[in-house]
Amino acid sequence: MAQAYTEASIKTLSSLEHIRLRPGMYIGRLGNGTHAEDGIYVLLKETIDNSIDEFAMGQGKKIEIELTERTLRVRDYGRGIPLGKLIDCVSIINTGAKYDSQTFQKSVGLNGVGQKAVNALSSSFRAQSVREGDTKVVEFEKGKLKKDYKVTKSDERNGTLIEFTPDETLFGKDFKFRAEFIEDMLWNYAFLNRGLTLTFNGKAFRSEHGLKDLLEKELSGEPLYPVIHLEGEDIEIAFTHGAHYGEEYFSFVNGQHTTMGGTHLAAFREALVETVRNFFKKDYDAADVRQSIFAAISVRVQEPVFESQTKTKLGSSEIAPGGLTIKEFIGKFVQQSLDGYLHKNKETADRIKSRIEESELERKELAGIRNLARDRAKKASLHNRKLRDCRLHLGDRNERAEESTLFIVEGDSAAGSLTATRDVQTQAVFALKGKPLNTYGLSKKVIYENEEFHLLQSALNIEEGLDSLRYNKVVIATDADVDGMHIRLLLISFFLQFFPDLIRNNHLFILDTPLFRVRNKKKTMYCYSEAEKQAAVAELGATHEITRFKGLGEISAGEFKDFIGENIRLDPVNLHHLYSSDELLSFFMGKNTPERQDFIIDNLKVEKDLIEA
Repeated sequence: MAQAYTEASIKTLSSLEHIRLRPGMYIGRLGNGTHAEDGIYVLLKETIDNSIDEFAMGQGKKIEIELTERTLRVRDYGRGIPLGKLIDCVSIINTGAKYDSQTFQKSVGLNGVGQKAVNALSSSFRAQSVREGDTKVVEFEKGKLKKDYKVTKSDERNGTLIEFTPDETLFGKDFKFRAEFIEDMLWNYAFLNRGLTLTFNGKAFRSEHGLKDLLEKELSGEPLYPVIHLEGEDIEIAFTHGAHYGEEYFSFVNGQHTTMGGTHLAAFREALVETVRNFFKKDYDAADVRQSIFAAISVRVQEPVFESQTKTKLGSSEIAPGGLTIKEFIGKFVQQSLDGYLHKNKETADRIKSRIEESELERKELAGIRNLARDRAKKASLHNRKLRDCRLHLGDRNERAEESTLFIVEGDSAAGSLTATRDVQTQAVFALKGKPLNTYGLSKKVIYENEEFHLLQSALNIEEGLDSLRYNKVVIATDADVDGMHIRLLLISFFLQFFPDLIRNNHLFILDTPLFRVRNKKKTMYCYSEAEKQAAVAELGATHEITRFKGLGEISAGEFKDFIGENIRLDPVNLHHLYSSDELLSFFMGKNTPERQDFIIDNLKVEKDLIEA
């Protein structure tokens, strides 16, 4: 029975209560730290953004970040928050200096929310400001003031120190900061703020050549030509072409990484095509011009309009009130600077032309194969039971759409166990017939010639790119044996070669399933490692029995529910610290059998060695 809708139903929340009740409005997803855009990293970003804005105003050339277990400490050497307003600036929403365009020009944070959200969503929060020989410290718990220290003298350098521990009642008891995600964030700050040094637990991050350094760090394999680096007032662009499939972009606004792009990225993609067409005086297809491009763009905008509080997508259409539109500004810059560059660098221009023509030829060759494959897939889908789809998909207007997951399993047995216990709303299952084809060294037409890969591509709906991806998480769920590991490697190499954006955008995961079940008459424990098994044996005592799971197919549906529900363990597949996927694929998937054999022999460890270690 519905409750009556009366005056008593109307509630007014304080800003603190609202942030803690609806954290998604302020930091996006919560998460436990396994995704680069999980809320705990947004808390760090919001803190560093304030220090970056100080640097942008010419104050402080160093920012120190320290992580101790779950506590982060950020120290800058800017002007320091005015001592009399320290409490207000870290706890009262819509309070700050960034409403004053004379104090902060083209800053990242404009709405006075960020640091207050960090405070409200932290179990403990400490802020210290040092200004001209004086310092003040305040301490909070879950956004509530606990200690307000008096102003004292200090011989420390000017600046601000923020220390916080995210609240585990919001982020979960198992949340964890991943150093690689923090390092990626700091590299981006360094690339966008030349002259700034950031340190993370003593490791320094600094760039001399901006976006050019970014591309040279992130590009896997050799570029087809030296990175084209173009700079102007309030805009910086760098790009080259690689040997990969698809398009890869890094876009930034006022130092903020706009992972979802926006008006500035759309304008650059369009301007690039138009400039290339005009230079070569040929109406190339836009997809051929941009195929395998690797690019970065950064713009600085006064009072940018983002599509969410987390600032992942730019919505602004103007540089400034009454100024050029974003499209006009970027279009004019690219046309003038890139056209001049290509005229001065004929060899680079020739390589770009050759790459476009290669893409054009491959696209035309694929057209006929694609049509045949689609006809074959339509006929096959009438009888194909390999995909057990779910009801909600990424992009649906439903709050659970981001939970959409596709499990790729080996064989019908494992598929049956998983299908019987999955959440039909958000979990889909795709069953492989066996070991998939090794795609290393093959062209993209293999996707259309190989029925299984074509059906997988169709299930994911990524033929034209990630914009239409149907599942937020693609999970490889294979047995923890040699065959399962081989299938896992074949699938990862397939995605890495043809759909690297799926990995770059943190959509690919490995399902961690238990190796052992240890139980007695009172309790059952599932163990994911030898160490966990030994601990379970010690806890359950002499009456225990141990079951070794050899494959997912032998795990009952009732047990499977524990492994794909709230207690699911997923290991993200990412490209962090990978300098050349070409070299990696060549070594593991190429025809260098003697070299690979020697490596295995030299590094092989038997179970006895591992236990002793």
